[in-house]
Amino acid sequence: MTEFAGELSPPFEIVEPQAWRAPIIFNSPHSGSVYPAEFLEASRIDVVSLRRSEDSFMDELIAGLSDRGFPIVRVNFPRSYVDVNREPYELDPRMFTGRLPSFANTRSMRVAGGLGTIPRVVGDGQEIYRERLDVDDALRRIEVLYKPYHRALRRLINKAHQAFGAVIVVDCHSMPSVGVSRDEPRRPDVVIGDRYGTSCAALLPDHVEEIMSSLGYSIGRNKPYAGGFITEHYGNPASGLHTVQIELNRAVYMDERRRERGPRFAQVAADFATLADALAKIPFSDLGPFQAAAE
Repeated sequence: MTEFAGELSPPFEIVEPQAWRAPIIFNSPHSGSVYPAEFLEASRIDVVSLRRSEDSFMDELIAGLSDRGFPIVRVNFPRSYVDVNREPYELDPRMFTGRLPSFANTRSMRVAGGLGTIPRVVGDGQEIYRERLDVDDALRRIEVLYKPYHRALRRLINKAHQAFGAVIVVDCHSMPSVGVSRDEPRRPDVVIGDRYGTSCAALLPDHVEEIMSSLGYSIGRNKPYAGGFITEHYGNPASGLHTVQIELNRAVYMDERRRERGPRFAQVAADFATLADALAKIPFSDLGPFQAAAE
């Protein structure tokens, strides 16, 4: 990590409780707000515009959960610099000077939209860079930031899985209150993503919906966000590995224009604690490895 010492040290943090209350990990991969100087110098837009891609303050909303017996993971570098919720090499060849590795995924929908592992645009579609990047710079970011994060997350998941026989990763995100398209209906307060039923046992999103609805939140499922790479990659319910994505409408907890915490911020943090406490009561024997249905 020496290349990022100072600015991005540490690049991510894992806060484990003294005693795990349940095998539930709360992860905030997109709330990072430490922008390296060389990144700002290379950007054609200012930091205010870059921050539109952030899930601002999401890490703060879940920070207190470690005191309640739940590990939390937070990334400190911004997703506009490296997006850990992508495949490791989802890269747009038009962004770089030099040849990408032959194994790079250059044709994904996310790359086409400018939102690969090294994003080309921020959330509202503005181009980030003045000039093409050296391909070695992109590969260095992946090696030094992306891969260590995923290694650490995998170790944490394996630790929980070995100790409890099952594990839940709650991948915490926030979304703009309105979509880019005018045709998109008003977004609910919370969108629960389970990759259309493939990343976790059905009882998990059902339980999240029940809890959050009881707290007064309007709920959506899988649209417009069904879950990204983390939800898909770490969700394997047949092996007792369950991931569910929670997208929180930013208007619920912050002033989107000023990028400031809103009047409901403390209450929303308390509601996440209520959610965590309720999830801890799930009979984890019901979430263990499932036998495949007989053919």
